[in-house]
Amino acid sequence: MSRYRNRLPKEPVTARIDGMSHEGRGIAHVDGRAVFITNALVGETVAFQYTKRNRKKAEGRTVEVVEAAPERVAPGCAHFGVCGGCSLQHLPPEAQIRYKQDVLAEQFRHMGGVNPARWLPPLTGPVWGYRRKARLAVKFVPGKGNRVLVGFREKHSPFVADLERCPVLDPRVGERLPELAALVQSLSIYDRVPQVEVAAGDTQVGLVFRNLSPFSADDRACLENFAREHGFCIYEQPGNETTVAPVYPANPRLSYVLPEHDVEIEFQPTDFTQVNAEINRRMVDRALDLMEPGAEERVLDLFCGLGNFTLPIARRCRVAVGIEGAGALVERGRENAEVNGVGNAVFHTADLTRDHSGAEWWGGDFDKALLDPPRSGAAEVLPALAATGARRIVYVSCGPATLARDAGLLVNRHGYRLTAAGVMDMFPHTAHVESMAVFDLDE
Repeated sequence: MSRYRNRLPKEPVTARIDGMSHEGRGIAHVDGRAVFITNALVGETVAFQYTKRNRKKAEGRTVEVVEAAPERVAPGCAHFGVCGGCSLQHLPPEAQIRYKQDVLAEQFRHMGGVNPARWLPPLTGPVWGYRRKARLAVKFVPGKGNRVLVGFREKHSPFVADLERCPVLDPRVGERLPELAALVQSLSIYDRVPQVEVAAGDTQVGLVFRNLSPFSADDRACLENFAREHGFCIYEQPGNETTVAPVYPANPRLSYVLPEHDVEIEFQPTDFTQVNAEINRRMVDRALDLMEPGAEERVLDLFCGLGNFTLPIARRCRVAVGIEGAGALVERGRENAEVNGVGNAVFHTADLTRDHSGAEWWGGDFDKALLDPPRSGAAEVLPALAATGARRIVYVSCGPATLARDAGLLVNRHGYRLTAAGVMDMFPHTAHVESMAVFDLDE
């Protein structure tokens, strides 16, 4: 590959864009190779600079839009194209949704050999200031005037983008990146803090500072003053996630509310929670509307996390059983059930890549089920799930390819119909596709 890297043309190359990749890059064909080009749209003619090339494919970045697509818009962020946090700001939100729907439909056909009986309207919400979870890179850069930078990494680069603000981040954080950088720079270990993790709730924002060396007493005073001034909950993380501990206040409380279900979910800053709070609320509402849990039904929630779906489901059914691989999240789910007065939700820890159908806690038949697996999908647990006899499955997905694969398994091996499917715009301005699908058992 190095031979081809050395032969990359120094001058920009002009090409017509005839497709879009699943990562949101334009696809052109030059000299018999597919070239994946950032910041390029279907139908455009662009001048691009090669960044990688081998015998079969290549990558590049747009340096000039020679002929723009009619739907191209000006990005809403001055850092777009440099920062790697977003890839689709040059498309209007409604066109981004169409692109994501096309990706999901193509994956259903290609990976699963299935098509939904009907398409659900897309779930949409605010497209700016929505992001409540993020890992911000931190770097002391002598070459930029001995400054500390805080932000996302540059596109296809290990360098930290020099950001003044981030309009997709929750504004409680996104408008304060320079202040965060100044805070880190004021610390004695300014060059030993590689990351700040953001975890925002409805009323409080948590910031976890990854510190590779201990904070001094003066450092802790600086962090506490910053927390007081801006209303943040600040944590330190000297090792792995088990070492996360509050700096100020002593007992921080992060939570979000699902108002339609009379549920408040408390979480720790490194727990998995959904990035987009508004879409999460609408997603939970839709999942329950589609599932229609009955008052006498027994419902299974796989990959349940800290009870985001389990507790609302339990409000409507006889018993909800949540299963999750991370023991800390299971404990949090139990605590949330107790705090919310939900006595018919039970939680168990189990590795869902293994067969647990004979376990006593699995406990026989279920009427309905919900799946919310990681990007790797749920293929390993599908046989056991189908064996429960669940008449309806609602599948929440963060990976369209694995959803499509699993849909093919449910339909072609386990006798389900793909009744409905649709996308959810959990990550506006990115190519990330979240979706929901409904499967009904043929009887």
